[in-house]
Amino acid sequence: MNFTTAIKTFWVKYATFTGRARRSEYWYAILFCALVSAAADAIDPSHGDYNSRLAGLWSIATAVPTLAIGARRLHDIGKRATNLFFLLLPIVGWIMLIVWFSRDSQPEANEFGEPVKTASN
Repeated sequence: MNFTTAIKTFWVKYATFTGRARRSEYWYAILFCALVSAAADAIDPSHGDYNSRLAGLWSIATAVPTLAIGARRLHDIGKRATNLFFLLLPIVGWIMLIVWFSRDSQPEANEFGEPVKTASN
C-alpha cells in the first residue's frame, strides 16, 4: 500500500474498528498524522505551551481514526483491540505496542477476517 492510498483508507475507515490493516497502512497513517501535527505547530507556534491550538484540534480530529487503525492493525496480527489499553502504561505499554505494530501480518485468515496482505502485494 502506498502513502496516498493509506491516507485515503485512514479517512474512509474513520471509525471502523473491525477488519484488518496492513503494517504499511498503519505506519503511513501515523507518519501523516505526525507530519500534519508538526506543520500545525509550525504554522501556529505555542507561546510557552506544549502544543499549539491548531495541533490540538488536529489531535482531537484524528483521535478516533488513530484508535481505529490501531485496532485494525492489532487484528491483523491476531490480537484483540482491547490491547490498545496498554497505551495507558507509560514506556512498557508503548514499547509493547510498537513491537506488535511492527510485526508482519498473519498470512492466514483469523477471527478478525481474511488477510489484507497477499502474495501479489
